[in-house]
Amino acid sequence: MSGILSSSIGRKFAMALSALFLMIFLLQHFAINILSVFSPDTFNEVSHFMGTFWVIQYALQPVLIFGVIFHFVMGFVLEIKNNKARRIKYAKNNGGANSSWVSRNMIWSGLVILAFMILHFIDFWIPEINIKYIEGDMTGLIDPNVADSGFRYYEELVHKFHDHIRTIAYCVSFVFLALHLLHGFDSAFQSVGANNKYTKGLKRFSKIYAIGIPLGFIFIALFHHLKQIL
Repeated sequence: MSGILSSSIGRKFAMALSALFLMIFLLQHFAINILSVFSPDTFNEVSHFMGTFWVIQYALQPVLIFGVIFHFVMGFVLEIKNNKARRIKYAKNNGGANSSWVSRNMIWSGLVILAFMILHFIDFWIPEINIKYIEGDMTGLIDPNVADSGFRYYEELVHKFHDHIRTIAYCVSFVFLALHLLHGFDSAFQSVGANNKYTKGLKRFSKIYAIGIPLGFIFIALFHHLKQIL
């Protein structure tokens, strides 16, 4: 692994793979969350399964956490090295003329997304870990002492989107995620060598994904927020 990360191409390749992995997770996460809009009961059932199935909890969850940390750390490493290279390039010509604002500011959109991840962990993941593994309640019920009290996942999600500031923070974060993905998705496929007859289709798909998924999360946040205040 250290041998791969020692070269510029190796680092970009590893960054691309971690990005693609996180994009798959993001799609799965959206597919579950959108259920909260159309079927709260189904959302509760799927959330309970995801939150208690041992393969997901003890195998996939650690891999996901590692993937998140690796992606952000590698992103900072690449940004530092790219900045050094840009100083030389910009001294010779206007490098900004050949690159988009998004590509030149990936570090800033990444920092906003990192701040959102921290907020999201504080809002959902840490309380969930506390309930399941510290308090020892794996039932997922609103009241663990009442068998038919109903699952708590939907109520917790709706409660988080009651606050105006938190809802705005979520929406703004997903706008930055869209900007980050618009460049990152394209870059990831190029880094893994996906530059062939399928490139045009991949670019079209990447734009749909980069705009559609964040927009979908914004819709979920606004739906639950507006439903409570109107």
